Amino acid sequence: MLTQSAAFRITFAPLSWAQVYAIADHSHNGAVVVMSGTVRDHTDGRLVKFLEYQAYEPMALKVFAQIAQEAQQRWPSINQVVIHHRVGSLSIGEISVLIAVGCPHRGEAFAACQHVIDTLKHTAPIWKKEHWQDGSSSWVSIGACEQSGDRC
Repeated sequence: MLTQSAAFRITFAPLSWAQVYAIADHSHNGAVVVMSGTVRDHTDGRLVKFLEYQAYEPMALKVFAQIAQEAQQRWPSINQVVIHHRVGSLSIGEISVLIAVGCPHRGEAFAACQHVIDTLKHTAPIWKKEHWQDGSSSWVSIGACEQSGDRC
């Protein structure tokens, strides 16, 4: 059964691998898969200076819960899904999102973790503004991300 306490979070504070892992960990697990999304220094061949994230927090947290419920319906052995996302200004190398899935078996944990991040990128009301080295910038809706993940 999924627990909700601290599993879904949007914050200005840096994200913690240890915290996300600890929330997803359970004595029934044979695997905890953690996915970290980090700010990279380029997108589509352009140099990135930094990213800025915004979210409609009440709706995003509901979407996170829905994604976790859908994952548990698809992989019933999941005992925990954790989704933490940062907002605000993030520098190159900083973690923007952490996803953790706790499950008895690694195959299901990997598949569920990929499903969670892919679904989040297409459904959560989160936006990022890419600030380029040349001084220009542009907003990108996370929901408008390409399926391949190249833009996000």
